[in-house]
Amino acid sequence: MPINILMPALSPTMEKGNLAKWLKKEGEAVKTGDVIAEIETDKATMEYEAVDDGVMAKIVVPEGTHDVPVNQLIAVIAQEGEDPKAAAAAAGKGVAPAKVPGAAPASPPASPQKAEGAAQTATAASAAKDAKPSGEPQATRVPSARQSESETDGHAPNRVFSSPLARRLAKEAGIDIGRIAGTGPHGRVVAKDVSAAKEGNGLRASGAAPAAAGAPAIAPSMSDQQIRALYEEGSYELVPHDGMRRTIAQRLTASVQTVPHFYLTIDCDIGKLVAAREEINAVAPKDKDGKPAYKLSVNDFVIKALALALQRVPDANVSWTDAGMLKHKHSDVGVAVAMPNGLITPIIRNAETKSLSAISNEMKDLAARARARKLKPQEYQGGTTSVSNLGMFGIKDFTAVINPPQSTILAVGTGEERAVVRNGRIEAAQIMSVTMSCDHRSVDGALGAVLIGAFKALIENPVMMLV
Repeated sequence: MPINILMPALSPTMEKGNLAKWLKKEGEAVKTGDVIAEIETDKATMEYEAVDDGVMAKIVVPEGTHDVPVNQLIAVIAQEGEDPKAAAAAAGKGVAPAKVPGAAPASPPASPQKAEGAAQTATAASAAKDAKPSGEPQATRVPSARQSESETDGHAPNRVFSSPLARRLAKEAGIDIGRIAGTGPHGRVVAKDVSAAKEGNGLRASGAAPAAAGAPAIAPSMSDQQIRALYEEGSYELVPHDGMRRTIAQRLTASVQTVPHFYLTIDCDIGKLVAAREEINAVAPKDKDGKPAYKLSVNDFVIKALALALQRVPDANVSWTDAGMLKHKHSDVGVAVAMPNGLITPIIRNAETKSLSAISNEMKDLAARARARKLKPQEYQGGTTSVSNLGMFGIKDFTAVINPPQSTILAVGTGEERAVVRNGRIEAAQIMSVTMSCDHRSVDGALGAVLIGAFKALIENPVMMLV
């Protein structure tokens, strides 16, 4: 039977991808583990590996094609012993084409890694488990500015937003999906909500209307036509959004609408840090070409100090879920890295256990691969907190938006000389302002104050990070 290769969901937020390059041509043999294509997501360029042997019978979507919906057929592989021409002729049979108006929803494949025989890496299969296939339009859809990309069940006015996997699990469990409270983006019912419902949690009373997008209703934003009408024709250039910019917009909008932020700002004297940094960098060993083994930045100290602070205040190293608090054992610190048209937060895992030099070198590698869009999903997904540093731009202080499911993010300003009063005398000191954004559901004001106080103690006395 021919193997239908589908566009994989390579991250939880991926709805469409760009087919950057085919590495196999029609008629070429394909072996398990061969890289057959390169897929561009909203975050990175990923290699697409074959999981079966065969022959590339037909390329359905040519390389260079943009915005290919997840789960759309992109190629067909003939298995060993099959006629490639016959396999090509049968391309797409048993697979619903993307965006067919009025089509019934299709259940996801029973095996994520096979996915109708699709060639997917283990990472892609894991990320795809509960991703939303854009190519599965529903029988009832009422488009709006915020709902045009969402799936719905049932009929207006009480529509229920849910993933295909959640619908299948609910059907198998005999649970009315309309009674399940969704915890996904915009109140969407996802697989974990069905699991909770099986245990009697997260169920609405019979006949109760579903929550409207899981957040208080807000006034709709202006339409594209209304905005353009405010400006003279020809006075602007319309630059279409790419996948990364759309994803950033969706995630940050959901964060500020669903996460109750509050902010704590404190000034840190980094005089000892600057001196220690200069001394450590000066004695760094060099290779035969004179290149130092490491070169610490202020941000490396910030990452380490925040990681240790979370270990000292473990009640703040948490993620909110409706079922309970996830209390993390390690400090996985995401660090915002600017990219063309957006940003990404690669993660330093177990940062509390790593030396400053190890953090520095790992961060340089992650940042370089992030800008080249070469990060793997596990290198930027998850994390227990984040750092956003705009000090290099001369920004004194600012507030950052929390990246759910994290509960905190630290916004770091520039280090500068300021006048301070010590023992009744005015002196010059190297001061750096930092602002911590906290999720008030999981980190209360006093707890947040203790956390930022622990960070201040460490960053002002960097020797404490070495013991």
